Amino acid sequence: MNLHQNGSHLAVIVPTLTVRNCSGAIAFYQKAFGATVLMSNNDSDGSTVAEMEIMGARFVVADESEEYNHFSPEKLHGTPVRIGLQVVDPDQLFARAVEAGALIIYPVADQDYGYRLGHLVDPFGHHWEIFKPLT
Repeated sequence: MNLHQNGSHLAVIVPTLTVRNCSGAIAFYQKAFGATVLMSNNDSDGSTVAEMEIMGARFVVADESEEYNHFSPEKLHGTPVRIGLQVVDPDQLFARAVEAGALIIYPVADQDYGYRLGHLVDPFGHHWEIFKPLT
């Protein structure tokens, strides 16, 4: 990956979402968000790690690995992290995710802090805020 753009440095954050069923999570993110798999690796113990992309936004999904203290939200009974996904049409993508099995925390609406935003949780316990700026 080229981290130089127009002569300046650029940093990229690529979150890893730990889940109990990576194969199921891959299928969900493909159906819910139209995600594509960029790379996938299956270990001999049956665990999977995959790099995925949603409209240019990259993330990794990986099976839980207790030996490395990588626990899923299911194991932890929640997560302190919300994933913000800025898209052109949050209503459409939000509806698609709900249809695929995500649960609504609150629906997409114009928020008084300047975003059209809705909050949902995927079947693996990860929270997503799907949004676009109002201006």
